[in-house]
Amino acid sequence: MKQNRSLFRRFLKVHFLFIFFPPMILIIFSAFIGFSEIHKKDLNTLNLFYVTVLFFGFILIAFVILSWLFFLKLRKRLISLQEVMSFSAKNTSFPKPISVQADRMDEIDQLGSSFNWMIQQLEGSRKRAYEEELLRHRLIANLSHDLRTPLTILRGHVTRLNHESLSQEGQNSLTEINHTISRVGDLMDDLLTYTLLTSGKHPFVPVSTDIGRLVRASVAAWYPVFEEKEIQLDVDLPGDATFYWEADPQWMTRILDNLFQNILRHAAEGKYANIVVDVEKEQIIVADRGPGMDNSSYDRGAGIGLSTCHYMLQKMKLKADFTSNENGTRVVIGKS
Repeated sequence: MKQNRSLFRRFLKVHFLFIFFPPMILIIFSAFIGFSEIHKKDLNTLNLFYVTVLFFGFILIAFVILSWLFFLKLRKRLISLQEVMSFSAKNTSFPKPISVQADRMDEIDQLGSSFNWMIQQLEGSRKRAYEEELLRHRLIANLSHDLRTPLTILRGHVTRLNHESLSQEGQNSLTEINHTISRVGDLMDDLLTYTLLTSGKHPFVPVSTDIGRLVRASVAAWYPVFEEKEIQLDVDLPGDATFYWEADPQWMTRILDNLFQNILRHAAEGKYANIVVDVEKEQIIVADRGPGMDNSSYDRGAGIGLSTCHYMLQKMKLKADFTSNENGTRVVIGKS
């Protein structure tokens, strides 16, 4: 069983004994000299005074040296402990446990033992969190895969029913069912993409990217879709001027696709979309005149996609500021 001992109590015990024990010897020695006739003749009062001064000077110097050695050893142990703690603060990995005395422990050894226990608890917590994260990712991936089969079957039945003679109300219901199936499929794709991103399985290749050119390509790809939905597209893309970000072009395209898709799904009733590339401020601005993000339809459908966008932007050291009210939503993408 470990026996605790006090470091400072030992220091005080040793040094106070060192202070009081030599004077006691001097007193006894002086008394002995006082009763000795031989020493009375050979040792006068002045010599006795010098001997006493030298003796106490020796005690003082020895006391200082012992104190200096003690605190030097104490400082060395504390610096060693501080270096280990600094390593844990500057690195993501946990430090190795600190060596402590197994037989008898003082205050510093107790602190080291508590630090070792904390490391063990943190390592256990990280391991459990990692296992839970793997389980959640595996569950989401399997769920996304398993749900595709019933959705495909439902879509097949909808296609078959479209060839049957139905009333106008029945046709409207089939159209709504088909739209809902497509929406669920898109949500599963977004969920699977987010799972792959957070698990580090989605490739991230940052390069110097011409943002003006990338936005023009995305707008050109989405222009027919906006035109089909009769959405007025107000575009301000400078022809020659541009700026560059250290970003993944595929991720940036995915972010813009998500923002444009949200306009079609949740802000199409505003019939307006504004896309701006501000070269001077190095920003991308996407705005609409929909009902705003407080609308239940927007909250219900855009959560996973926006989470994916925020994660991608954070990895590329960018950010998206959202401003939304009943008059529309404005998203500004820039450097964080």
